[in-house]
Amino acid sequence: MLLRTLNLFLLATCLKAASADLIVYGCTSGAMTAAIQTKKMGKSVIVVCPEKYLGGLTAGGLGWTDSGNKAVIGGLSREFYHRVWQHYDKPESWKWQKREQYGNKGQGTEALDSTGRTMWIFEPHVAEQVYEQWVKEMKIPIVRDTWLDREKGVKLKNGRIVSIQTLDGKTYAGKMFIDATYEGDLMAAAKVDYHVGRESMATYDEKWNGVQVGVLHHRHHFGAVPKPISPYVVPGDPKSGVLPRVSSEPPGKYGEGDKKVQAYCFRMCLTQVEANRVPFPKPANYDAREYELLLRIFEAGWRETFDKFDRIPNFKTDTNNHGPFSTDNIGRNYDYPEASYARRKEIINEHINYQQGWLYFIANDPRVPADVRDKFAKWGLAKDEFQDTGNWPHQMYVREARRMVGKYVMTENELVKRRATPEPVGMGSYSIDSHNIQRYITPEGYVQNEGDIGVSTNGPYQISYGSLVPKKGQAANLLVPVCLSSSHIAYGSIRMEPVFMILGQSAATAAAMAIDGKMDVQDVPYEKLKSRLIADGQVLEFKAVK
Repeated sequence: MLLRTLNLFLLATCLKAASADLIVYGCTSGAMTAAIQTKKMGKSVIVVCPEKYLGGLTAGGLGWTDSGNKAVIGGLSREFYHRVWQHYDKPESWKWQKREQYGNKGQGTEALDSTGRTMWIFEPHVAEQVYEQWVKEMKIPIVRDTWLDREKGVKLKNGRIVSIQTLDGKTYAGKMFIDATYEGDLMAAAKVDYHVGRESMATYDEKWNGVQVGVLHHRHHFGAVPKPISPYVVPGDPKSGVLPRVSSEPPGKYGEGDKKVQAYCFRMCLTQVEANRVPFPKPANYDAREYELLLRIFEAGWRETFDKFDRIPNFKTDTNNHGPFSTDNIGRNYDYPEASYARRKEIINEHINYQQGWLYFIANDPRVPADVRDKFAKWGLAKDEFQDTGNWPHQMYVREARRMVGKYVMTENELVKRRATPEPVGMGSYSIDSHNIQRYITPEGYVQNEGDIGVSTNGPYQISYGSLVPKKGQAANLLVPVCLSSSHIAYGSIRMEPVFMILGQSAATAAAMAIDGKMDVQDVPYEKLKSRLIADGQVLEFKAVK
């Protein structure tokens, strides 16, 4: 009887266990290219996906790709956009709009590149279909809705991860691991050094890091409003209390670090096509008082509501934050990176309630100026997108959470070319772009936003292999291509979806080489890695055509 019981226990344990050369934790765009490249390298892979949907933000509403200079997007990242082009090359893909009505232009340049084989702007469901088909072709096993046990689910031995365990009790063993989540949960559970929030200017000798009081870039601040706005319930009267969504805490001193995180939102897919339009829902916890500040902005004459309704195919949009009080839920996400799963769910629900309330308020509140309200009410959620999540994006835009402090830290100095980047494994080119971090009261008694930075990198820049791996002596078989080693302000450019795909591919290539060489990821010979990356189409250097 005892032997039978033991055999049953061992059988149950075996059924719970799974193993592969590489375990990818996450289902972001970077996770997808990491898994695909692993198979291309002849290794086995399992993707442990804490969500149900593949592709992260790329399939979660961010169809207006933040691509920067497309010449430096190569390898599997470029193949993704080629597969998007293949989809839209079919006449049946244009259900709500004729292709010639959309044209081939977007982001101020050609949406189809000079060779006619890539397309950079797309509907959310198309991106998801591309990933689903791609992993099916590659026969990549995906374990969905499976969450890492962050307290005791990472087994380490002699500085290496042996296995991870998820909350359902299942174990995944591998020779190598990649954390491709937006949050960096595996990295943190593996006791790798990381940082949350802004470093001071002095930490890495940067100009744009730390608190940036008085720095007003883009138009996501109250300087874009025709007149100053009072933050008080009774305008001009501090004794009346502070309006919702305004902090009464001091913003901090210019240049000093803090633990605050740039604002999150949802990239919404909207349409005016009546047959495909769902009117903006009234959220369960709707409170019009939450939007009093927005009402004052409208009353002051601000009229930029529709400036980030970026057009994607089939008469839809990728709608992003724009202006001083928009879809970015400023100041409500500071604890998200380190929060428990339960607390993160609360934060996500609060963001949904805020953003859906913002939509409902503008479209329905009679106090909103009629020229804005009437035009806004003609929009709605796209009925054929996010169909099993109430037409609402299934992925919150986690612009920044944890960032590893690894073998090499990327800073603004590498991005603007003050300093050369060692051992590049990919390139970025988008401007340094941090969203607002706090909304505060100025000494003059008016409301202002802080943290929104937009700085040119003056052309493409290289990203170091050292930024994908922990310090020597930490997690010798872990690579981190999404929450990579970077300062806050450098991450403002690196954090773009095409770059995550590039770095996911490079991380998987290095992992396969580390397996073959029976070595730590920190010791992968760069010249050999570089040769394989170039052979696989990665772009590691850029020379402008004069």
